[in-house]
Amino acid sequence: MNGAVGSLAGPGPLYRGVTGVGTAFGVFGELLQGVLPERDGDFLVTLPIARWSVATFRGSAEAGELTVWPPHKTKALRLAGMILRDAGRPVAGEIRIDSGLPEGKGMASSSADLVATARAVATAFGIDLPPRRLETYLAGIEPTDGVLYPGVVAFYHRRVALHSVLGSLPAMTVVGVDEGGQVDTVEFNRIPKPFTPADRREYAGLLARVTDAVGRGDLAEVGRVATRSALMNQVLRPKALLERVLEVCREVGGLGVVAAHSGTSLGVLLDPAVPGYPDQVAAAAGACSSIAGNVAVYRCLSFDGLERR
Repeated sequence: MNGAVGSLAGPGPLYRGVTGVGTAFGVFGELLQGVLPERDGDFLVTLPIARWSVATFRGSAEAGELTVWPPHKTKALRLAGMILRDAGRPVAGEIRIDSGLPEGKGMASSSADLVATARAVATAFGIDLPPRRLETYLAGIEPTDGVLYPGVVAFYHRRVALHSVLGSLPAMTVVGVDEGGQVDTVEFNRIPKPFTPADRREYAGLLARVTDAVGRGDLAEVGRVATRSALMNQVLRPKALLERVLEVCREVGGLGVVAAHSGTSLGVLLDPAVPGYPDQVAAAAGACSSIAGNVAVYRCLSFDGLERR
């Protein structure tokens, strides 16, 4: 790596040869995102997908410097420095992040980078970093998705705290459409939410519904909740293509439409277990391609043996 790499200086001896690798999955938007009636009730429900960020931490040949590549991943640099200082380790070494998640699209790319980085540093030095402690670090960086927990979770993304683990879903597929551009999650979360007390009560009801649906593996109900959440989000960050993607979903017999509420993506949810699934995927992808140039197919993650809590 060259002098263009972002860096943080720090004192202390160098631990050469120490290496740690950390990973974190991304999401395709959220099954549900809104505001609950309680104070600071901003929350989301994750939809994990088979795309990851991978972070590698290595001891550096330049004592007293902590670097990151790509150099714009400065949030990961800050987080690593915080963890190392608190652990009494030298703030020295290099972090490399390789991600399959596009930035600014609503796929938790930043959250996944941060969680993967924290896990890489913790692995390298044997630092105990349970989820609640990691939440405390992340809260000092930015609003964060719930990708530090396996499975489908309800998460307070603004205050960075777990609401509940809903469990695991059977396999699903998302045929995703990108409307283009990027959204800064930090700036988005500064926007006042225009939701009324009635909206907040509806979000509470939707959370109860999706919690029950995940517990039962009811993909049809999950799709209905996701669609309602996408529609309610139109007053906050409208998606120009939502009505057309909803039409595609109806035409191919999809489960529903999922939105990246603070991103640029929409997706048609499909059940791989239904007869004619390959033709359904092809039809959805073809129809979506006719309304947007950037279409991709994603596999949702399942987590065997995960218990709700």
